Amino acid sequence: MRNAYPVIPSSNHGFARPENDYLAAKYKDMRLSDKTAIITGGAKGIGKATAIRFVEEGAKIAIWDIDEKAGEEVVKELKAMDAKAHFYKVNTADITNVVSAAEQVYTDFGSIDILVNNAGITRDASLKKMSPQQWQQVIDVNLTGVFHCTKAVYPFMTANGFGRILNAASVVAHHGNFGQTNYVAAKAGVIGMTKVWAREFGRKGITVNAVAPGFIKTEMVETVPAKVMEQLMERTPVGRIGRVEDIANAYLFLASAEAAFITGTVLNVDGGLVL
Repeated sequence: MRNAYPVIPSSNHGFARPENDYLAAKYKDMRLSDKTAIITGGAKGIGKATAIRFVEEGAKIAIWDIDEKAGEEVVKELKAMDAKAHFYKVNTADITNVVSAAEQVYTDFGSIDILVNNAGITRDASLKKMSPQQWQQVIDVNLTGVFHCTKAVYPFMTANGFGRILNAASVVAHHGNFGQTNYVAAKAGVIGMTKVWAREFGRKGITVNAVAPGFIKTEMVETVPAKVMEQLMERTPVGRIGRVEDIANAYLFLASAEAAFITGTVLNVDGGLVL
């Protein structure tokens, strides 16, 4: 098994050419150096923030999203940071699309080390008003999409003897939320799959964890009335709504060597909302 976190050798020891000294110095202390990460839903919000944070720590990034324009813009930003990055138009609810994209990422990058199952949608309505279509749309992306992506990358990770799978859950999976039968069911299912896969994948060198955000300032929560947001902040011990960077930092930790002995856990990043 190759070293999961290889140290780039210095030319002082005869392993690197002098012209590589700059890159060696740049990446030697980075937590995700030489790692390839797929980030679903990476064109905006938490996904974009995670891509930027991972690049700051030396990762190569594959952005998967259905928003081609926004995805390409993110890739431009990442390349401006001297990162290797590609955009792939991927509908995570389509297994054929997902498998094909995973194969292409492996061809383009040579490895798949990290998967961030971040893609998600909402179609909120009370049970009385929720249509079967609204139910299925959320389940297809938020639950089945996580299954598709994990199943597609698993063979590449096992062949490499290393992997980090990070799943987007939610604090509402713990306590429910009015008008979100579909969303809560999907996120509770993600937590369950996280624990199952942690048991199944551990001896393959793969850890599987979930991050459960509280209320984070993204497009998904912009429709929440201001009064409701004020009430939420009052209920949150740290006294503020979360930022996308808060979640990105949690993903970074769980993807890093520091979290090598952590698997099957759900990390609440909610400012204490569910205490």
